[in-house]
Amino acid sequence: MKQKMDKKQPSDINYSTTIPLGPLAMIAVPGCEELAERVDAYLAMWRRKREDTFGGYRKDSYMVDISVPRFGSGEAKGTINTTVRGDDLYILVDVCNYNLTYTMHGEENSMSPDDHFQNLKRVIAAVGGKAKRITVIMPFLYESRQHKRSTRESLDCALALQELTSMGVTSIVTFDAHDSRVQNAIPLRGFETISPTYQFIKALLQAEKHLSIDADHMMIISPDEGAVGRAIYFASMLGLDVGMFYKRRDYTKIVNGKNPIVAHEFLGASVEGKDVVIVDDMIASGDSVIDVAKQLKSREARKVFVCSTFGLFTNGMGVFDKAVEEGIIDRILTTNVIYQSPEVLSRSYYSSVDLSKYIALLIDTMNHDVSIESLLSPVEKIHTRVENYKEKQRQQQLKQQLK
Repeated sequence: MKQKMDKKQPSDINYSTTIPLGPLAMIAVPGCEELAERVDAYLAMWRRKREDTFGGYRKDSYMVDISVPRFGSGEAKGTINTTVRGDDLYILVDVCNYNLTYTMHGEENSMSPDDHFQNLKRVIAAVGGKAKRITVIMPFLYESRQHKRSTRESLDCALALQELTSMGVTSIVTFDAHDSRVQNAIPLRGFETISPTYQFIKALLQAEKHLSIDADHMMIISPDEGAVGRAIYFASMLGLDVGMFYKRRDYTKIVNGKNPIVAHEFLGASVEGKDVVIVDDMIASGDSVIDVAKQLKSREARKVFVCSTFGLFTNGMGVFDKAVEEGIIDRILTTNVIYQSPEVLSRSYYSSVDLSKYIALLIDTMNHDVSIESLLSPVEKIHTRVENYKEKQRQQQLKQQLK
């Protein structure tokens, strides 16, 4: 399903008054080409409309030609086919793309997050320190679910961040990190974890035409303790109340490396008759979010929408098909910053939230060495979008009354 480009040029920042840090260049680590191409198209379109004051500022494409060939043993190397000396380089990587394969000893293997991370390091190694600055845009932060130590276990995310910065990476941009405190592992380097709240609100309002956005008719739900901050921010932007579930676990057992969930307990006001939006960072198997949705429906919630930055859907779409058929879930929204299978995109209840324009805007702004603070919390844009939605509803109601 091809997504349309929004051709409206952002006017948040006056780029003509600032000088780029260096010539802009982008690399897509294999598996992230589709997203990178959309980002590249936005950058080329915007910059064609500006003066080419700096020489080489306007290009048809900012993509750098690379390859990561593999040997029959499964080993690989990174190769850069054009110079990046002195460039302000942005490397995009999708560690969740399981659709890529490689051959080892004649057997076909699916790419794992470990394989993608190794490819990222190969590309950085091929740059050889020649770029003026390297920024890694890793929407799903590698090993972010292994962000803390409970017993004698590895701290994979912290080690990965330290490894990247030791190779010359200046800053890392990610979306909805499972726990933003992982940045403590690299306190002297840049680390941005971004919540695409505006894009979710925009997509939800486009998909659903009959929402009443007020505290009497709508509510934001955090499915667990870890997502509370995200849910509170989402709710504050819409002027809604927040409800929260907490996971009661059986700490006497370990199943698949974690303590199994016994039940989800709810804290918050009544959801009876309200549309509810479950806000989370990722959907993996879907068991937790479906259980939460069931409990909300048992409390007589009207409609249940799920907004999750990353749709992993590790057990396929069957469980969600069943949940939709039974009226447990009404719509699922996840972003396009990780691989989306045709199976996912074919579902009528699924909405893809496009972040390519947002990423392009972040890159454009960072290349000009301008603060991105206004882009991280676009309060005014959210309020304008919601007010326009409410105004359209009022006009429709008025037309119906005049008929």
